[in-house]
Order: sequence, then C-alpha cells, then structure tokens
Amino acid sequence: MIKTENLVKTFDLDTTIKYKDLIFEDAKSYVLLGASGCGKSTLLNMMAGVITPTGGSIFFDGEEMSRKTQKQKDRFRIEKIGYIFQDFKLIEDMTVEDNINILRLEGVKTAEMDAVLDALGILGKKKKKVRQLSGGERQRVAIARAFVKKPQIILADEPTGNLNYEIGRAVVTQMLTIAKGKTLVAVTHDDRLAELFDEVIDMNAVASSVDGSGVTHRV
Repeated sequence: MIKTENLVKTFDLDTTIKYKDLIFEDAKSYVLLGASGCGKSTLLNMMAGVITPTGGSIFFDGEEMSRKTQKQKDRFRIEKIGYIFQDFKLIEDMTVEDNINILRLEGVKTAEMDAVLDALGILGKKKKKVRQLSGGERQRVAIARAFVKKPQIILADEPTGNLNYEIGRAVVTQMLTIAKGKTLVAVTHDDRLAELFDEVIDMNAVASSVDGSGVTHRV
C-alpha cells in the first residue's frame, strides 16, 4: 500500500502545491485525472523518488521513503517500481531489444522481455531501431521496459500523451491487462480513459496551489 500524508511541494519559493492525503491499495489501478498544471506529474515524481517533497511523507507498506537519501530512493525505484515516462526515454538509434537490455546495467534481469513484448503486440519489432517505430509502438516499448522488471508498483506519466484517442485507449487496455495483480497509478488529462481504471482521483479536488503572496488557488 502507498500512503501520502500532508504532502507539499514548493517550486522556486514562489508556488506551493498542497495535497490531500491519499491511499493507493495493492493490486488496484488508479488514474490521476486533471488539466495540465494541476500537480499530477509532480505527485507521481515524488512517489517515484525523482523529486523530493518540501514537506509531508510518502509511505510504501508502512516504510517512509520520502526522507531516505537519494541513493536509497533510486535503489528502491530500480528494484520495486516500473516507471513509464511521458517522453519515453528511449534511445532512437538502438533497437527495442537493446533499449530494454539497458536495464541490465542496473542489475535488472530482462528474461521476461519476449513475453512482455508479445503481450503488448510488438514482439515482431524487437530487432527494429526505435526511430523506425510509430508513436504507439514507442509507447509500448516504454511500457514493456517498465514491466520487464516485474515490479509490484507501476507509475505511468501520461502514457497516452503522444497518441490519438483510439491508439491511446488500446495501449492503456493492454497496459492494464498485464498490470493485473500490481498497483498501477497513471496520470492522464483525457477523462475518456478514466472508465478503464479501478479508481479515479480528481486532482482538482486533491491539490491546491499557494502563490508567493499566500493566496490559495484550486489547481
């Protein structure tokens, strides 16, 4: 279970985002829904340990990770979290296979690669260079890289942000199918996809922004 308490993030001493307390239960899928700038990606990045909260705590199975050292948070993310980046983070001139095998540099086993690629419908693209793939295929590679680790937690930042609705819905459906039994938290601004998830979190109701003058705004 993932739990947040009194979570706050301040940017450049000018804008502060405050979050209501949240609980993400094991083996359920959640979507963080809201317009750009409402704090969705910031929350996801704090949960992943990519950025550090200004205040408050994030607990994973009762253990507070938000106050660990960056090295400890990085190791936890490598071992326990599959992170799907909005901009894919793929190397264009390397093959699909090589992009996933990069995980071996972090000590991650990639023996499940073929099974995951097959589940996502792109096993036949394994030897292709990323620059030869369509946007939907690249997104599936990014998803495959996260799932090959066999993590119990999947964090997906706008997994359909670069795709049209039809392709995006197909990608999310495949992602949710192979995420069964895992905790999945995804960010999206497309409310048409919300029905695919177990729980919908309206970030406009969860987060508020305080500007430099101390005025609070809903975000």
